[in-house]
Amino acid sequence: MSRIGKLPIQVPAGVDVTIDGRTVAVKGPKGSLAHTVAAPIEVAKGEDGVITVSRPNDERQNKALHGLSRTLVANMITGVTQGYSKALEISGVGYRVQAKGSNLEFSLGYSHPILVEAPEGISFKVESPTKLSVEGIDKQKVGEVAANIRKLRKPDPYKAKGVKYAGEVIRRKVGKAGK
Repeated sequence: MSRIGKLPIQVPAGVDVTIDGRTVAVKGPKGSLAHTVAAPIEVAKGEDGVITVSRPNDERQNKALHGLSRTLVANMITGVTQGYSKALEISGVGYRVQAKGSNLEFSLGYSHPILVEAPEGISFKVESPTKLSVEGIDKQKVGEVAANIRKLRKPDPYKAKGVKYAGEVIRRKVGKAGK
């Protein structure tokens, strides 16, 4: 069995899990999420509130889907209880971010400010003009929005100016040797 897939998922108090065919719906204090599990994988809920994920056979594809499905359901439970957050840092002269309602306005050295709208289920928190965080209950959506913000101005390898994840190490290059 898949080492990850065979682990049971504990459902904390205050979280309601509904399994309807292949669809798993999770409702908690921060919101609700739903996910449709891939075809050969079975999700079952025990009497003690523990969710188990099983597969019909040991085919390579089923092994991969087994661990994936278990992790996606576990991430939904974590999302509706604790939520997810991705921190970003902006470095560079004149590079900054400010909140405009629920949206963000970036000044990243272009001739115009860049406006980023918050998708449904995502919120932005601006701690300072150079630090912000993307928060939400869907781990995949939080990561995708953070990656799209980072893509606006990737850190360059010479001066490390741009938008980067908090704690990300940028590999620096040496500039050309002058005379």
